[in-house]
Order: sequence, then C-alpha cells, then structure tokens
Amino acid sequence: MSETPVKQQNTAAFYGQAVASFGVAMVATAVGIFRLEADAWVRAFLAIAVLYLVTSAFTLAKVIRDRQEAGQIVSRVDQARLEKLLAEHDPFEKL
Repeated sequence: MSETPVKQQNTAAFYGQAVASFGVAMVATAVGIFRLEADAWVRAFLAIAVLYLVTSAFTLAKVIRDRQEAGQIVSRVDQARLEKLLAEHDPFEKL
C-alpha cells in the first residue's frame, strides 16, 4: 500500500553543466553589453535589465520548487492518514 517516493537527485555532471552554462551565458551577455557601440547609460540600462531578469528567473524557479515540494508533503500526509485509517479498521468488528 505504501509507496516510498524515489528521491530525485541530480548528478554532479548535470550540476556542473548547469553552473557552467549559466556562467558562459552571463559572461557572453556582459561582453556583448560592454562591446556594444552605445552610450554608457544604454549599456548600464541593459546590464541592470539582465540582472533583474536573472534574479526574477531564480525567484520563479524557487517558487515552482517550493510549490512542488509543498504538494509532495501534502500528498505524503494524506497517504499517512489513509494508512492509519486502514490499519485501525477491522472489517470483522460488529457495528
């Protein structure tokens, strides 16, 4: 009846690839903004926009992860309640 959920864990290679990809993207964007032939205020605006986009993406990822984890906790609590009720139930007991 009870199912132990499989704990999902990323490999070190996947984690490294994600960090490296993020670093390359940030460096490439910074170089692109720095080498852009525009006024300093335009480059500063673009840099701030990129930083805002990055922080928003991290916040969104955290919110999605938190919602998923909360759903798993509620599901596990409901499962535990059901198992307790089934364990306490005696089908041969007279009503």
